[in-house]
Amino acid sequence: MQRYFVKKLANNHRFFIEEEDCHHIVKVMRMQVGDQIICVNLQGQTAVCEIAEITDEYVAADVVQWKEETSELPIFVTIASGLPKGDKLEWVIQKGTELGAHEFVPFSAARSIVKWDEKKAAKKVERWQKIAKEAAEQSHRSFCPEVVRPIDFNRLLQLSKKYDYKLAAYEEASRNGEISTFASTLKKVKKGESLLLLFGPEGGLSPEEIKLLKESGFDLCGLGPRILRTETAPLYTLAAISYHFELLG
Repeated sequence: MQRYFVKKLANNHRFFIEEEDCHHIVKVMRMQVGDQIICVNLQGQTAVCEIAEITDEYVAADVVQWKEETSELPIFVTIASGLPKGDKLEWVIQKGTELGAHEFVPFSAARSIVKWDEKKAAKKVERWQKIAKEAAEQSHRSFCPEVVRPIDFNRLLQLSKKYDYKLAAYEEASRNGEISTFASTLKKVKKGESLLLLFGPEGGLSPEEIKLLKESGFDLCGLGPRILRTETAPLYTLAAISYHFELLG
């Protein structure tokens, strides 16, 4: 059953689906009045709905049954990625959403080859958010992760103050055999707490950035004996978090 994140809900019993999602229902899925879909409101509540009306501007769907379910990780995980080349960040956002990330924060690092173009900013962020939304719908998430506008490193350090725990993946730690920090941190994080995971771009983090991260309360962690690519490391950590909190029970 198709799932849609919907902002407009009238009297807690009728959803109004507009714009691209309306087009998807009518033109792509070719649904009709009487067909059923799943709608998710801004609070992450999920309902089975039946299409009641189709117009050129919107699709109206009436709630058949509110569902008591959640597919969210029990902790809030934010992925901070040093701006990588090509479409690697799109991959991280799509797969990271499927794996349960709560938020994505791209940032400009000293060794980022890609330089952020403010002229193309709005369109780029809009595309990233769309990728997150579609991945959240596909994976039956209760919330759609937010992809924030890229920020500089100093702003990231300021932003990091609001998190309960914060880790920076550091390849030198992996080379030196550090394997305990990531696992021990997961054992400390409690349900409802937040974890910020930071990953450098292709060239890694600079010595100055490492110094500033330590001063800002970040713990440096290795991710096993192999050196992972910038687009692989975030997905590795999210899979490990899901295993620790969900599969191990």
